[in-house]
Amino acid sequence: MPIPLRHDDHARAIARSAYETLEPLHLAAYFNPYLRDAAHEAGLSELALYIGARGGPLGDCAPAVVAATFFNFNPETVERKWQEAGGVGLTETMAIRERTVDRTLREALGDAVDSPELAQLAADLRHVTDQLPLVGRPLSAAWAALSWPRAPHLELWHATALLRESRGDGHVAALVISGLDPVEALVLHEAEHPDPHLRRRTMGKAALLGTRRWSEQQWDSATERLQDRDLLQLGTGSMTAKGAALFDALEAQTDDAAAAVWCDQHDAEHLLARARPFVKAFIDAGVLPGTRRRD
Repeated sequence: MPIPLRHDDHARAIARSAYETLEPLHLAAYFNPYLRDAAHEAGLSELALYIGARGGPLGDCAPAVVAATFFNFNPETVERKWQEAGGVGLTETMAIRERTVDRTLREALGDAVDSPELAQLAADLRHVTDQLPLVGRPLSAAWAALSWPRAPHLELWHATALLRESRGDGHVAALVISGLDPVEALVLHEAEHPDPHLRRRTMGKAALLGTRRWSEQQWDSATERLQDRDLLQLGTGSMTAKGAALFDALEAQTDDAAAAVWCDQHDAEHLLARARPFVKAFIDAGVLPGTRRRD
């Protein structure tokens, strides 16, 4: 029996719009031109920097806790990389992330980084995050316990991180309820959806195997399990009607779980509209994969 959705279509649409609007800016932490050199100078692999910086707010905990909150990463890889980051220090690992984000956003946003409009946007988004529900959301709760950076552009990024991790916790909850295991969730997400007009962010099999560190055999086994459950078509690997219905339900549940924070924000659409010029400037800087600099 599907879990009833709490919020209406409009509230879920705002939550989806917030994700689609702010996510590119949040990715400044994970796709920026300074990560590789910064990781190398610290004696870290890039994946250890990612896992240590993203999971760092959880503190010195067991690697299994980090793997549980990340959901779709190979736990064995998380354990190795978490220990690697711990060798440098989680505080230092997170500081490396902040330094690279600082430099990247300053260069991408130019003079706008010191604008009163950006400072006000950061303050308003911070107010939104003050209303985030944290019960049952371990990673976002850990992030919410961090001190806020003082620079407005970093405050803006931090707000996007809180919103992103809160949404991610809700998505993990939906995946757990669905019964999909981590690799099955990745395979289903990357499969072709029968609706060609549906807007989706996908990474591709090669990128997911490279970053989440599952093997080709594990991917193929997950594909077979999904086919056995009539969620993927034999041969093409595309979603069946049943698979698409599950995918759509997962997305709806994720949007629903993320909607609560926006329900009392009467100017939510205007707030997101104010964010878009800064997000566009960041995209136009050509930092993200698949983008190029527009002068």
